[in-house]
Amino acid sequence: MAEIFEASSVGIVEPQLAKFEESLALECGHILDSFELVYETYGSLNKNRDNAVLICHALSGNHHAAGFHSHDEERPGWWDEYIGPGKPINTKKFFVVSLNNLGGCHGSTGPCSENPVTSKPWGNNFPSIRVKDWVQSQARLADRLNINSWAAVIGGSLGGMQVMQWAIDYPSRIRNALVIASALKLSAQNIAFNEIARQAILTDPGFAGGDYLNMKSAPETGLALARMIGHVTYLSDDAMASKFGRELRSGSFDDNLSDTIEFQVESYLRYQGRRFSGQFDANSYILMTRALDLFDLARDYNDNAVEAFSAAKCKFLIVSFTTDWRFSPSRSREIVEALIAAKQNVTYLEIQADEGHDAFLLPIPKYFQTMSAYMDGIEISLNS
Repeated sequence: MAEIFEASSVGIVEPQLAKFEESLALECGHILDSFELVYETYGSLNKNRDNAVLICHALSGNHHAAGFHSHDEERPGWWDEYIGPGKPINTKKFFVVSLNNLGGCHGSTGPCSENPVTSKPWGNNFPSIRVKDWVQSQARLADRLNINSWAAVIGGSLGGMQVMQWAIDYPSRIRNALVIASALKLSAQNIAFNEIARQAILTDPGFAGGDYLNMKSAPETGLALARMIGHVTYLSDDAMASKFGRELRSGSFDDNLSDTIEFQVESYLRYQGRRFSGQFDANSYILMTRALDLFDLARDYNDNAVEAFSAAKCKFLIVSFTTDWRFSPSRSREIVEALIAAKQNVTYLEIQADEGHDAFLLPIPKYFQTMSAYMDGIEISLNS
């Protein structure tokens, strides 16, 4: 593909596998005797090893954040607009690391992996994961790569929760925290949407009690419905109206047979559901949405976010989007207020955007410019 060779692309990239033989104690009390993480890197680590940037992915993300895996790949990585030569996360200056989280379904140890005790896939017996577990495993990867301190840790949505956890759990190993469209904890409404999505999976006969891999079945319908539910909540009303309106894909408003009518938005959601169900694992989806639900930054600090942030040593950039109703600007302002009260260095920007929660993935001009300016500031500090 011609675009692979554009100057702003990282081009062809190859996933790497890190195997950890030392045990990992999880927050739920389970101990993984060993685990594996799949990751990708873009750019080069400098001599001082101080130009590394960690990308933390959201619910349905993975390690493939930029570039292409082959010349035949139709789409680049999920944040290719922001990672590459001359882009906000400039790979001419920064060494970028993006990984698939523990419990994921794109190569890292998770429900699809072999349980060493049974020699069968873990399935729904894979232990419960918390955001703190992801950060701990990411720190192990940083050790493996001989990275003592990240120039920045960056993430949107669930990724932003990981960024905040990094600032608290490893304050001396992160110099800048970029938290995008995130929250200190989920609202009851968000938890409710996640539970509806999980129920769509759990009640699919193909789920087979979570043992579908061994049973040679798959909860494709349930997983597709879960994705459809989630996808609707990631978009704003204005974005859906602009993209689809009430346009028909088939049939006619004059047709007396209503079952022949299909709206464009219906077709789009079905496509997204089918596509997702062919790429993602249902047990991983359940595991990650539960990690989302259970995240509460202040829980271990007397339910006081100011106390939680008091030990942080990094600078913070907090970004929200006006039409994001799943992680609304008010949730980001709660983060900012806690950081200010904790006397932390914080910059906040609320972006006017029509795209809803999905805005954090898109090259919206003011957002793009903000990210570029902030990362340029980090670049200056590295070279000073």
